[in-house]
Amino acid sequence: MTTARSQLICPDITPYYHCVSRCVRRSYLCGVDSLTGKTYEHRRDWIEQRILSLASVYLIQICSYAVMSNHYHLVVRIDKEGALALSDLEVVKRWNAEHQLPLIIQRWLAGDIRSESEKDSCNQFICKWRERLYSLSWFMKELNYDIAVQANKEDQCTGRFWEGRFKSQALLDEKALLSAMAYVDLNPIRAKIADTPEQSDFTSIKARLTSLEKGETTTSSLANFMGYEHQNKSRGIPFRLSDYLELVDWVGRQIRPDKPGYIEDSQPNILRRLSLTQSDCLALCTKLEKKPRVWVGTKARLHDAKMALNKKRMVGLHIA
Repeated sequence: MTTARSQLICPDITPYYHCVSRCVRRSYLCGVDSLTGKTYEHRRDWIEQRILSLASVYLIQICSYAVMSNHYHLVVRIDKEGALALSDLEVVKRWNAEHQLPLIIQRWLAGDIRSESEKDSCNQFICKWRERLYSLSWFMKELNYDIAVQANKEDQCTGRFWEGRFKSQALLDEKALLSAMAYVDLNPIRAKIADTPEQSDFTSIKARLTSLEKGETTTSSLANFMGYEHQNKSRGIPFRLSDYLELVDWVGRQIRPDKPGYIEDSQPNILRRLSLTQSDCLALCTKLEKKPRVWVGTKARLHDAKMALNKKRMVGLHIA
């Protein structure tokens, strides 16, 4: 039975989510079709640019992403607090960056609103847009719609392009967040289309490494690593970038029998600081998509989420 989005996505419980969208009938989003020889490689840039473009409008921070041949992954942070802190004018400007404004809001911008009923109408529009700016469902809807329109136009066809709605997993703590990010960034290596993270085109880790090569420790279009000492502030990713790179490198060196790709072995400091064993980390990073676990976190955090949602049971992948 399908679960309502309101039961799957709740920023008050956790702001972090892992999302996946797949093409219908495993059609090619990107890459090269081995049967026809036709290349769709240019579509990787479509979706990467659209992700980053929408992230600059919505209060949805991109922690990691990977664009594959027939699907893409996102790990995001919903910045509800940031959306609620926006002024009405900032809300309208952000919404106007991607959408046409109704006439009454155009008059509101020009200071041409006279009656109380018109003011109420404007407030209703602004309130609705504010909620949408931190809605993961709206973000994914607009992302997938735009790509589907472009792809169908290029293929000269109509109809469904994506396999229904996107799949999401709630990441309840920093261990789940870190493991999901590593899992996403390692997708090209596991698929054996890249040998190392720095060669993994159209991924967030490649974007971060490119910024580092330029002497930049932050990437404007991606969520920033805040450092472990700032984890309680919940304004970004509560780890150091250097530790995350070590973790991705270590997990990527572990050989998986169900995947052809891997890199060599090392052990990062981040595992000790999080009290996360190597076996736990590897298990979590490789089980995210094997079973429909829509909530990911420690047993205690899964229990807290279940109580907050008033559910008798919930499908979850828990970390020891």
